[in-house]
Amino acid sequence: MQQSTEDRPESDHEDAAPLLNQQLSLGKGLCSARYSLVLILHFSLFMMYLLRVNLSITIIAMTNGTNPGSLTNSSTDVCPNCSHTQPNGSHRAFTQGAPVYDWRAETQGVILSALFYGYLFTQLLGGYWSGQFGGKLVLGYGLLSTSALMLLVPLAAGLGAVYLIRLQALLGMAEGVIFPAQYMLLAKWAPPLERSRLIQLAVAGCTFGTFVTFPAAGIICQYVGWPYVFYIFGGIGCVWCGFWFLLVYEDPACHLHISAGEKEYIVSSLANQGISHGRSLPLLAMIKSLPLWAIAVPCFCSEWLFYTLLASMPTYMHEVLHFDIRENGLLAALPYIGNWLCTIVSGVLADFLLSKQVFSIATVRKLFSVLGMMLPAISLVAVSYVGCDYTAAVVFLTLSMTVISMCGAGFYTKHMDIAPRYAGFVLGVTNTLGTVSGIIAPTAVGFLTSQINTAATLKPEIVSWPVSPPMRNILSHMWTFSWEQRKAKGQDVRVTPEAVYPTRDTGKESESPSPLT
Repeated sequence: MQQSTEDRPESDHEDAAPLLNQQLSLGKGLCSARYSLVLILHFSLFMMYLLRVNLSITIIAMTNGTNPGSLTNSSTDVCPNCSHTQPNGSHRAFTQGAPVYDWRAETQGVILSALFYGYLFTQLLGGYWSGQFGGKLVLGYGLLSTSALMLLVPLAAGLGAVYLIRLQALLGMAEGVIFPAQYMLLAKWAPPLERSRLIQLAVAGCTFGTFVTFPAAGIICQYVGWPYVFYIFGGIGCVWCGFWFLLVYEDPACHLHISAGEKEYIVSSLANQGISHGRSLPLLAMIKSLPLWAIAVPCFCSEWLFYTLLASMPTYMHEVLHFDIRENGLLAALPYIGNWLCTIVSGVLADFLLSKQVFSIATVRKLFSVLGMMLPAISLVAVSYVGCDYTAAVVFLTLSMTVISMCGAGFYTKHMDIAPRYAGFVLGVTNTLGTVSGIIAPTAVGFLTSQINTAATLKPEIVSWPVSPPMRNILSHMWTFSWEQRKAKGQDVRVTPEAVYPTRDTGKESESPSPLT
């Protein structure tokens, strides 16, 4: 029978605390079991976004650029055609055998947003199931279901827009469990001082998937036909799921090849957070938790921006800037290169500031959140005023998507800080609100672009995006105020060895900073 924390001798306390701060060599750290898991998660989220965003580029080929709701080229605000291919929107480069559908802009917007209707309803279920059955199974089956359903998209499109909308909703339901399951899995593997970098390394797979999908889907549409985008990507996803079930372990105790030193490091650093929640959930405490709602509102605001760009940037470059689909795919991917790099760098930087105790955890999260919200807002306002300056538009869009990734080391990591035991379910709560913006944004863009297809139309749409950062700042201060109240009561809110292990002065276990306990 193991000794309780209070019964351990003082020498054990002195040995335990340095364990959390031990610095592994770079090679050993990157070859460890936890980094191997994060690499697999990186490519799993890469597959998820490979499957999620392909419709944003293929819908251009599926409709062959037709937009019955748009105005003719008589408008003086339409940007000149800069494409080196067919003028006046001709798309003879598309494979002739691929079917083309006459869908209005409003219909296209509903099709793109339909995925989020399904995605909305499985966020909480994904978090709850991950706590009961484990993140490995929930994520694996969610990704497998998404891949299998993706193979049916050409069939559904041929039957009609209504069938495609329904299939998109089913795809969203399958995808909805993936992110909560990922957080639940990382909560069992990520030591407190490595949370930012491990989460960001995993989440970077999303932008990597988007970066690959845009040009790859464009090339496939041109040379093979848009149906093969779904056949190829869906098939790759099914194969990847086999590797997932073979290579991933639920926690360090289940891993067959982890070293004893790494297992002790992870288990000891997470000793105070408890195991998965199982059937029990402190719902009332969550409802009354100010930090939880302070995370949820910024999630909604930032997801509004992210999903709007994700779904509409290819169409914007095609319909307004008049790039052909190959140029469209490659240029639309540029912002995600910056996002991918900044995601990784910001996670490493945040953990560095915490490990060196430069700032408290609340200060680090607030710093990265504010930078990740305000700077993209400024860039998007600039986009709405550059008109047909193609270079400036791409530069500002790239800057916006690059800096917004800093939010990942801010409030997106906060789920594990405030409630690591319920990380999957808490992520489900905040992501549910964020998904609402994914429903509204593409539909709103479809409505706006159906009225007039000019650069001037983009001003009210883009300027509306940055309206939310002041609210996000207010919520960030509210969140910090809650933590400062705890600090005033003598509770350490920084993730330091003293916050995770018993203090040497009293020999008593430090209280968990989670407001949900």
